Amino acid sequence: MAKILIVEDETKIARFLELELKHEGYEVLLAGDGRLGLEKALKDNVDLIILDIMLPGLSGIEVCRRVRLESQVPIIMLTAKDDVTDKVAGLDMGADDYMTKPFAIEELLARIRVALNRKKLTVDTKGDILQIGGLTLNIKSHGASYNEDELVLTKKEYELLEYLIRNKNIALTREQLLNNVWDYEYFGDTNVVDVYIRYLRQKIDEKYGIHLISTVRGLGYIIKD
Repeated sequence: MAKILIVEDETKIARFLELELKHEGYEVLLAGDGRLGLEKALKDNVDLIILDIMLPGLSGIEVCRRVRLESQVPIIMLTAKDDVTDKVAGLDMGADDYMTKPFAIEELLARIRVALNRKKLTVDTKGDILQIGGLTLNIKSHGASYNEDELVLTKKEYELLEYLIRNKNIALTREQLLNNVWDYEYFGDTNVVDVYIRYLRQKIDEKYGIHLISTVRGLGYIIKD
């Protein structure tokens, strides 16, 4: 059972999220301010954090920054403002995902599942190695190979491929890929995702005669077993 920490000072929202997450089978911890949230995040061995940006004590941005100094626990940030500046700041501090209030609880639950699946690394891993079929990624060196044949990938091509593999068997939307792989200047421009998928297919699928990256019509992309 995954343990989720909700750091939210609006009592009604916190209680609503707590009930919904418990209904889904998660263990839930609550914190009503930034300082308590930071303490629980670092001491209570949580599996995921839902973190509001506007908090008393410490802001959500500062909590995120401090957590990232010690932990790579998935963080989904919440804000009442549809403000690109807040979104950029949260992602720059290491947040994994971002939602603007009000939001549909079904969407938040879906994003939680994606984040937790990514944390579990549903691929064969050996230390700093990700492997799926003949494809191998070295996390430390950012190197990639197919059947020991070195692949020449740009930094962004590598990051996109790594994100797809870490979420193996999960259909990822273009927006998810954009938010988790690209810098803020590409927000809203999902065409860049299609361009880089084409680059990867040219370098892997077409070169080695395999079908690694599949298109999910009307949604995005997936790497399957």
